[in-house]
Amino acid sequence: MTQCNHNCSDCSQNDCESRIQKEQTNDFSQIKNVVAVLSGKGGVGKSMVTSLLAVELTRAGYKVGILDADITGPSIPKAFNLSEHIRGNETGIFPAKTNFGTKIISINLLLENTTDPVLWRGPVISGVLKQFYTDVVWGELDYLLIDMPPGTADTALTVFQSIPVDQAIIVTTPQDLVSMIVEKAIKMADMMHISVLGAVQNFSYAVCDKCNNKIELFGNTDTNKLSIPVLDRIPFDKRLSAAMDRGMIELTEDTYIANTVKKLIEKSK
Repeated sequence: MTQCNHNCSDCSQNDCESRIQKEQTNDFSQIKNVVAVLSGKGGVGKSMVTSLLAVELTRAGYKVGILDADITGPSIPKAFNLSEHIRGNETGIFPAKTNFGTKIISINLLLENTTDPVLWRGPVISGVLKQFYTDVVWGELDYLLIDMPPGTADTALTVFQSIPVDQAIIVTTPQDLVSMIVEKAIKMADMMHISVLGAVQNFSYAVCDKCNNKIELFGNTDTNKLSIPVLDRIPFDKRLSAAMDRGMIELTEDTYIANTVKKLIEKSK
């Protein structure tokens, strides 16, 4: 491949990064920072970390929205106890609002029943994701958090190529197998020229209810086997799981991600 001279009119490379046009929001949306929360595989607590980030940023006085990009496995509405169907008009689609003001768009807020499966192929899902960014009336947001689907396939590629993501945060667990797969997500972000802030390690340890000893469920979690820094370590805390299940995540007192939020604010526009 020849070196790019940034003259697209004379170039035959249709898949060049310079040709890919990012989607634009509507006239009723002003978003300062877009942050993708992703992982290499499912089941590591990515949606929980996204929810905790929204809670902490809102508590710090920022205006926050969440775009639930996990179309086939959405869980953000349940974490915030949202079930009412969202509405729209000629202006656009109006996101749901949590008790503390976080704006949320998710496919589960559009389905007739929350347990209905989404049996769509990649191109349809990609189109819906773009609409979630362009057609939703977000208003003024300091942060739009994107709860990414697991893996590095079509949906993740659509987000990175179509939406102007400023930062990415990787969610992992302290297992060699997970670290290997998560490294794929890190490399994908690098290939898409997305800056990776760092990682949040979930299920890092547990604390005994009786003696308060720290139990490392997967061995020594202080050893970072990733190519990026681990910003925070979240323990296996049954209170967090209960808060997600009951839709009470906004009432969580200890979120364990103070350093991640601090670093994100420092890196923001």
